[in-house]
Amino acid sequence: MCTVKLFMLIGDPVDGTLSPAMFNAAFKELGLNYVYVATTVPKRFLADAINGIRTIGIAGLNITIPHKIPIMRLLDGLDASALATGAVNTVENQRGKLVGFNTDGDGALKALEEKIGKIKGKRVLLLGAGGAARAIAFSIARAGANLTIANRTTARTRTLASEIERKLKVNVKPIQMNRTLLKKTLEKMDVLINATSVGMSQKGNQTLVTSEMMHPEMVVHDIVYKPLKTSLLREAQRAGAETVDGLGMLLQQAALAFKIWTNRQPPIKVMAAAAKNELRRRKK
Repeated sequence: MCTVKLFMLIGDPVDGTLSPAMFNAAFKELGLNYVYVATTVPKRFLADAINGIRTIGIAGLNITIPHKIPIMRLLDGLDASALATGAVNTVENQRGKLVGFNTDGDGALKALEEKIGKIKGKRVLLLGAGGAARAIAFSIARAGANLTIANRTTARTRTLASEIERKLKVNVKPIQMNRTLLKKTLEKMDVLINATSVGMSQKGNQTLVTSEMMHPEMVVHDIVYKPLKTSLLREAQRAGAETVDGLGMLLQQAALAFKIWTNRQPPIKVMAAAAKNELRRRKK
């Protein structure tokens, strides 16, 4: 009997994720006897969950809110991508040794550059300083963008900016998350990226930035994919700005995780079709 390899997404919440649809479609396309599932793991049970994952030999993990930073101390090793960003979204079980990676940043960067070209020299305002935001901030700064970061917790913003400056030897500007300052800052920005959870389904009518704060020459990227067209993206369209939804980042970071786990090129078109089909199914 052929052994099935099990892969898993853990977080809280995980309902609504498109990852099982994408990965299972990719496994089927390549004839791999693998299965991907999503399971809710509350914060207080994270350490227990990781111990269980070791015991039963889960082959690989994806990590989502709120575990991307706290999981780091529970792993056996960290790839350079995780060490640089200070967050983990992908774990590979290497013969019993759990090693953390981060594909969020490069996934977001690739999705954005596929739409607008190279980001080098662009003025970018990033909203957020959590796990996904950290990864995106490092990738954007490493790619040569002029980065400004805003977050509700000012101390967290300054800490992230200082960390990027120290590790990458680039200048990063931290600012407060207040409407007046955001509007003034956005007048000079080429790109706005929302890497907060504001705009997700349970907060679907919320947005940190409205149309009168934007300008038509800018590009607005929201990493939220549920809903696909967030309030922020609707506001951006009203302002005449170009928009990039969260499906591209989700797909690209998943493709990078797939390659880590399988050492094979991911069938990206199959994964994209599966994600879109799942979104259509849920609208019925």
